[in-house]
Amino acid sequence: MRRTRSSSPPESSAASEGLGRFEERLTRCRLCPRLVEHRERVAHEKVARFRDWTYWGRPVPGFGHPDARLLVVGLAPAAHGGNRTGRIFTGDESGNWLYGALHRAGFANQASSVHRADGLRLRDAFVSAVARCAPPANRPTPLEIATCRRYLLGELGLLTRLRVVVALGKVAHDGFLAAERARGQPVPRPAPPFGHGAEYRLPSGLVLLSSYHPSQQNTFTGKLTRPMLDRVFARTHALLDAPG
Repeated sequence: MRRTRSSSPPESSAASEGLGRFEERLTRCRLCPRLVEHRERVAHEKVARFRDWTYWGRPVPGFGHPDARLLVVGLAPAAHGGNRTGRIFTGDESGNWLYGALHRAGFANQASSVHRADGLRLRDAFVSAVARCAPPANRPTPLEIATCRRYLLGELGLLTRLRVVVALGKVAHDGFLAAERARGQPVPRPAPPFGHGAEYRLPSGLVLLSSYHPSQQNTFTGKLTRPMLDRVFARTHALLDAPG
């Protein structure tokens, strides 16, 4: 059953304008030659089922409410998903799983995520990734993730009301903790290990929840089920609704 949030935070025009300016810079990035070549080649060659699309073919910015208290961090745009549509987790099955779960939890106004003008709106949530360009074989290199970290850091600086972070997959989990260190926040050593449903309260005050990534490899095999993903966002609700 879909939950309805009792209220959404008021949208700050300053936060919205800041994210808009930040998005303009992000989408012009050409720092990683391998990723630039791949994203642009895929956008030119396309696939038969999307031959009538004009692909985005650029870095994909985060998406959501500028005053969000929940941040969802994924791995990278899919070659024929976000790299095609220009919106993170949009146009592929991973996005259907994620936004479906966010809708059932009351963080999204609809379950479908098809293209940038499909009417999807997030409430109290923002979706991002540790890499912003579609990588070959869905695997950005450690250097590419480190190079792209500036954009996750930029969003963390602009999303000033964050309280909970949901990391989708081990790479996103590790990438977020690396971003915490990069912005001067202490992270325990050894670092909190990844595990589905794992929960850590970080020294920065943020709570980190981890989930298996809703990739087809995980969902087709039953490693991740919808009830498993729903429980992660139910816990997110409990944390956000708690005093303080």
